Amino acid sequence: MKIALVHDYFTQMGGAERVAEALFQMLPRATVFTTVVEQSKLPAGLRGANIRTSWMQNLPAVDRLYRHYVPLYPLAVASLDLTGYGLVVSSSSGFAKGVSIDPRGIHICYCHTPMRWAWRFDDYAAREHFTFSQKVVLPYLVNRLRAWDLRASRQPDQFVVNSHEIAERVWKAYKRHAVVIPPPIDVKRFSIGPEQDDYYLVLTRLVAYKRIDLAIEACLRLKRRLKIIGDGPDRERLAGMAGHGVEFLGRVSDRVVESYVSRCRALLFPGEEDFGMVPLEVNSAGRPVVAFQAGGAIETIIDGLNGLFFRHPTAQSLAAAMEELEHRSWNPQAIRRHAEGFGPDVFKERMLKLLSGFVRIPADQLRMPRKAGSIPEEAAVA
Repeated sequence: MKIALVHDYFTQMGGAERVAEALFQMLPRATVFTTVVEQSKLPAGLRGANIRTSWMQNLPAVDRLYRHYVPLYPLAVASLDLTGYGLVVSSSSGFAKGVSIDPRGIHICYCHTPMRWAWRFDDYAAREHFTFSQKVVLPYLVNRLRAWDLRASRQPDQFVVNSHEIAERVWKAYKRHAVVIPPPIDVKRFSIGPEQDDYYLVLTRLVAYKRIDLAIEACLRLKRRLKIIGDGPDRERLAGMAGHGVEFLGRVSDRVVESYVSRCRALLFPGEEDFGMVPLEVNSAGRPVVAFQAGGAIETIIDGLNGLFFRHPTAQSLAAAMEELEHRSWNPQAIRRHAEGFGPDVFKERMLKLLSGFVRIPADQLRMPRKAGSIPEEAAVA
């Protein structure tokens, strides 16, 4: 049986790309299809894969302008030829779910979220600085994308999502039920450090919806040190807000990330994320998290065990939670054990169990852990 993995695009490195990497590690003989690949952003585990791209790969400056080509992605996905593939697993927060497959094939979509531009455009518009012409054109484009996305949502035989929060969004947008399987967390990457420093940490892409401004304001209010790892289009605005004690480190090596994570007082996670893999990664180093009580964080953070919530999207609410964290004691070993429940082996076992309910996958097409962990009796269904 021929197996295909389909991913929207490999133009940045984030949680969706890590899921695609884990799926390929589980199905190492699969052919990988995508619209565009920027080689420097390709996960290490996919660099030996047989990757087939669309005609978009040849567009001018696509590595920099891929966001500007949004209207072309549905056409690019439609051009991917999956004839003869018996199992198609798509990893999609936008377009991959709309791929056409062989009539005899099975399509399982791991949906990171319904397309944000189509279904949560107002959230973006409230924080982005659009020009007048963009404000005129974008609503028309968004309506077209939403209509396409709704049609594309009929393609998969089964949706899989990372949290109950996203399952609810899938039902609201598409009227499709989804199985919940949390994404894989690389808990082996981090370890509990021998010492702790006094700084807070932000580890993310610098974009407006991440609400890093709240972290900066809260740390300035409390006169706490803050180190920000990551880069993105919102950096200039955020740097203009920053004062003494706030340090932008930009993009750094994995080894540097691991060092800062192991020594931080806590991670600040002020935005609403679909799931949020970074908090669990930081938990695997035994460090707690202060997170906004919304989105996927609700399902991964147990208040008082591996972190605390702040309940209002304000710097004042975040600062109060930080002060509460500082007055509590934390058990690094217990925090790490919690993170280990989301490890990659658990993810692969749950995915295999789901896939096996639709098709029989030959043993020579699988690469699974030697020692199987515990799998819940049944995956949660929204």
